[in-house]
Amino acid sequence: MRTIRIHVDAPLASGADITLPSQAGEHVARVLRLEAGAPVVLFSGHDGMEYDATLASVGKREVVASVGVGREVTNESPLRLTLAQGVARGEKMDLIVQKATELGIARIVPIVTERSEVKLDAARAEKRLIHWRAVAASACEQSGRATVPVVEPALPLATWLKSLDEGGPMRLALLPEGTTRPSELGTVDAAILAIGPEGGFGERDRSALAASGFNGLRLGPRILRTETAGLAAIAALQAIYGDI
Repeated sequence: MRTIRIHVDAPLASGADITLPSQAGEHVARVLRLEAGAPVVLFSGHDGMEYDATLASVGKREVVASVGVGREVTNESPLRLTLAQGVARGEKMDLIVQKATELGIARIVPIVTERSEVKLDAARAEKRLIHWRAVAASACEQSGRATVPVVEPALPLATWLKSLDEGGPMRLALLPEGTTRPSELGTVDAAILAIGPEGGFGERDRSALAASGFNGLRLGPRILRTETAGLAAIAALQAIYGDI
């Protein structure tokens, strides 16, 4: 029987009753057509726990679940990766967030670069951030993760680089002219991976990345699209240093 996992962005505790988020409640009631008494699994995405739960009531306006026994979910990768992704157009960015979450990414930072084609004013940036966070949470529901990766607000590349702590994780930028292959990095338990948008990183971007200590990473002889590049790099690093 399929397990229905639902993300609830609120603290969960055994014995409590909780109203499901409106979108999740509507999905449960109208799409899945579940009735009171049906089992579901809830997770908040913040503490690595998931809880068996039972639908206490299914109404037109709200769905309430009774929270049962909790358990720790131990499927997070030992390799903590941050993906700094040049903001891609439309569904490409959704795909990147979704699949990076499935592959075990810990943090996603959308970055606006020299060649970025997507322009985000404050209102649009806020809407996209809410949407991307929902995409990540949904991917956790599907993939069995109980920790939702952090999705940061979009930042200009230069602003983001200035925010990085000195002496932090290994810094990698996927570049066609990069000379380092994933298997040549030595011991890695955390890394920041920077991926350009459509058109790749411009010259100013590359200079800024190099000045901030990013090493050029190369996957192979072919040029990859932005929606392929980061996912391929994550998979390669996870296979060598993580849990794939």
